Amino acid sequence: MAEPLRHRIAQLSLVDGWVPIAVQVLAALLVLYVMWAHADRRGWRRLALAALIGAPIAVWARYYISSIGVSGEAAPSRLWLWIGLIGAAVSLIFLTWRRASWWRRGASVLAVPLCVVCAALSVNTWVGYFPKVRTAWMQLTTGPLPDQTDRVGVTAMQLSNARPDRGVVVPVRINSNASGFAHRREFVYLPPIWFASKPPPRLPTVMMIGSALNTPADWLRVGNAVATIDDFAAQHDGSAPAVVFVDATGGFDNDTECVNGPRGNAADHLTKDVAPFMAANFGVSAERTHWGVAGWSMGGTCAVVLAVMHPELFSAFVDIAGDIGPNTGSREHSIATLFGGDADAWAAFDPTTVMKKHGRYTGVTGWFEVPGSPDGTSRDPVSNPEGQDVAARSLSATGATQGITSTVVTRPGRHDWLFASQAFGDALPWLAAQLGTPSVPRVAMPNSTTDAAGPTGIPGFTQHH
Repeated sequence: MAEPLRHRIAQLSLVDGWVPIAVQVLAALLVLYVMWAHADRRGWRRLALAALIGAPIAVWARYYISSIGVSGEAAPSRLWLWIGLIGAAVSLIFLTWRRASWWRRGASVLAVPLCVVCAALSVNTWVGYFPKVRTAWMQLTTGPLPDQTDRVGVTAMQLSNARPDRGVVVPVRINSNASGFAHRREFVYLPPIWFASKPPPRLPTVMMIGSALNTPADWLRVGNAVATIDDFAAQHDGSAPAVVFVDATGGFDNDTECVNGPRGNAADHLTKDVAPFMAANFGVSAERTHWGVAGWSMGGTCAVVLAVMHPELFSAFVDIAGDIGPNTGSREHSIATLFGGDADAWAAFDPTTVMKKHGRYTGVTGWFEVPGSPDGTSRDPVSNPEGQDVAARSLSATGATQGITSTVVTRPGRHDWLFASQAFGDALPWLAAQLGTPSVPRVAMPNSTTDAAGPTGIPGFTQHH
């Protein structure tokens, strides 16, 4: 009985459903009770003072989140409300402690963590970082990743000629000698076919990049990438690309947008550290035709930038709900925060400018996927308020004039990890085939900008060109 109950709890949604609603209703009732309990003549003054303390905290939080450049769907208004209530609740403890009875003190103290939880739930419903209780538990306790082993385990499997049924995830420490970029532990996925021979086959590689607020493991835990690739490999006799899940930010809230600047030489790490490491340690192909880059949100922006700036390294990209270019807000704010005020440096990483300056590309292809409303249209003010479809179409059109073949795909959804996971599943068959993965037949790109093709056969999305 305990095990089924534990499983049901683990599968509870933290993004929608009754859990977030119940917690916020409980917190709201407790806050109202605390206010009522202190609502005497002097108490109203204290409540007013607490509100005056909480309001600036909410304003500061909104300014801070804007300053770190979190793009995508706008934060829900209730987030600022709960942050303000955290400040107000804390201040009430100090303002009323001496004169309050023990039960009023207890209610005031309990209101603080409940408001914190509600603020966290508001962030989570915004970005979908913890879809379920199980995901949150595994992430917060740093539990093992799906299919995780270590380098010793990989070597043992090679020596024993043990080809696994599923792929293997290996934590790696990639040196930053070329970039000097301080980064966290990164991860490599090796498909079953990698174990088929000694030395391993020279597989193609996909570089995977997450969103602005991230850890390198997010694609594996929250984005469900391992299961997606494993399922794909199972349909192709164990064949799939090798995948490297990189750290493009070096910290959870250090939005580098994958550029070189005051926040670190992220671009150099991805282009000068990662590829040589993969070839030297896992024997993957070093040919540009066998390298692709994919990402969501900030990572989608990065995928386009890296591909158009370095066509000698990458031949294909997947941009999932990315922006028109690296940004932390307005152009002026982006130039100041990402490039230390150097407008020329901004232009050097702006993909539209880069493509126009580069001229004709050869053998570069891309897949853009953006969230849209349930009817499949992309101009939906809730799911797509920042115009990611406009960015995708603009970049796709500019690329087409320079020889880059691409498509823009719209799938119903929001700017969150659930959408990112589904979009990666949409693009993977095309991407794996495009990079020359063994035993994977070519897949026609749906309605590309330079080569119209037939329908994809994937339900739930539409293409634009």
